[in-house]
Amino acid sequence: MLKSRIITAVILLLLLLLVLFALPGSGWTLAVMLLVMQGVVEWSRLSKLTRAQTFIYAILTLLFMGAMIVRGFPHQWAYAVSILFWVFIVPVWMVKGFKVENRLAMCLTGWAVLLPTGLAMLDLRSLSPWLLLLAMSLVWVADIGAYFSGRRFGKHKLAPAISPGKTWEGVMGAVLCTALYALIVWYGMGSRFVVPSLAIVLPAILVWVALSVIGDLFESLIKRHAGVKDSGSLLPGHGGLLDRIDALTSTLPLAAMALLTWG
Repeated sequence: MLKSRIITAVILLLLLLLVLFALPGSGWTLAVMLLVMQGVVEWSRLSKLTRAQTFIYAILTLLFMGAMIVRGFPHQWAYAVSILFWVFIVPVWMVKGFKVENRLAMCLTGWAVLLPTGLAMLDLRSLSPWLLLLAMSLVWVADIGAYFSGRRFGKHKLAPAISPGKTWEGVMGAVLCTALYALIVWYGMGSRFVVPSLAIVLPAILVWVALSVIGDLFESLIKRHAGVKDSGSLLPGHGGLLDRIDALTSTLPLAAMALLTWG
């Protein structure tokens, strides 16, 4: 299982680097929209939509996102909705264990999860492919740190009713690994760019890891309510696309909002 996860992760990383740095802007936009559409298909499965409803939902998503890109809709509004959703709505949702069976409500939730993520990938890449890669790699490092520290030291369950495998020790491992990685990047960039002070970077890492954990747990809750282990079977050893980008959906919009607002 671990071997297949690693092989798939390496292939995905190489493919991402190729697409991220080699494609022109239009090609990257198309790639991101395809990613969002795959997310819509998997979210439709979790929402128990019929084939006809999934088709309509996908078309509406495509038209909605296309209009936001072509018409120049201020993306900060989408990011603001995303931040409010992840910071205020999702924690209450998880604590209360709400099981939303209304399909329209689930479709709107899917938009709150997927659309800001897609827009953030476009905006961050337009600023610099390296910024997007940095934001994504911070999530990957947190995920890897949580996985291995949880397997080695995990004893205290984080949210047993949602995801029994996650532990507080895993969260601490994610914080330590991400902070170390951020320090390495901070020192490396400091000689070339104007970078934030450590007084900003380190607290930001705590927020970043917290949001990544929330994104991960929320998708686990939705899968549990849907009665499935994975959101799909697209990626061997990983499950579906949503299983790989769950933590990105809760973090990338925040990064895009911060960079677009404060530079």
